[in-house]
Amino acid sequence: MNIIEAANNLYLVDLPQNLEGFRKFISCWVVKNGSKAMLVDVGPKSTIPKLIEALNFLGIKKVEFILLTHIHLDHSGGIAEILERFPDAKVVAHKSAIKHLINPEKLWKASLETIGEIAKSYGEPRGISESNIYSGKPEFAGNSVEIIETPGHAPHHQSYLFGEFLFIGECVGVHVPLKNDYYLRPATPPKFYYEPAMASLEKILKLGSKRVCFAHFGFKRDSIEIAERAMKQLRLWVSTVYEIACRRDIRDEKEICRIAKEELLEKDTKFSNYRLLDDDIKRREDFFIANTLKGIQEYVYETHCI
Repeated sequence: MNIIEAANNLYLVDLPQNLEGFRKFISCWVVKNGSKAMLVDVGPKSTIPKLIEALNFLGIKKVEFILLTHIHLDHSGGIAEILERFPDAKVVAHKSAIKHLINPEKLWKASLETIGEIAKSYGEPRGISESNIYSGKPEFAGNSVEIIETPGHAPHHQSYLFGEFLFIGECVGVHVPLKNDYYLRPATPPKFYYEPAMASLEKILKLGSKRVCFAHFGFKRDSIEIAERAMKQLRLWVSTVYEIACRRDIRDEKEICRIAKEELLEKDTKFSNYRLLDDDIKRREDFFIANTLKGIQEYVYETHCI
């Protein structure tokens, strides 16, 4: 059990999976008020026992709200199981995601198609009762939660501002803390739309400097620095793929991925920290880098290549 105290009454629960390199990757944020809690994302079905163990360790007797940044399995797959333990908890999610929480059949099928064996390891999600869905503005410990729609990684993605803490999901991508630096890459799986993703990052900038709580993984003090970096990174990745796919007229998906990764490791300073990752985490990242580049390729083909 790995619990990180990020601030007073704010905890990051690491949810390592039984997959190579899937450590310090998937997490749940716990905002605590005495024996009550508000959770942000719950992780997949496979690690709900670990999450419940962590909540017990923190002395949590009641979960009032569960805020879901989006409903991909690594964020919401264990929602039915956590509600069995805390049946009075209210779930907050984007309005377009609610039907898939109630009946996750299409979500499961899409997950199998996109991430295959990883989805099977996460576990098949079960539906929840509509009575657990909360449609108002959540309040916890006397403070309101601001809901910010941040599509890009997914059309139904949203972030949450609670005081000075910004629970950002995958709006700025995937972050891996390093000893004196960090690794960052976009999270743009198919189907990806560049313009909404950039507009979401603009929204984050306009909030001013907040403390960033990443879904994947860890936290940083300045959301402005991270959002600006993410915007520059996304522009660079899209322009790099455009140059390879459209201007050089290379159309083989694997070849585009190989060339783009090679070039981005030279041009993108935070992505180049890939070289500092442990070998098992590199292998995990290789899968998701390819998926990210696939999303960008499809976008570039549809909007720029003739």
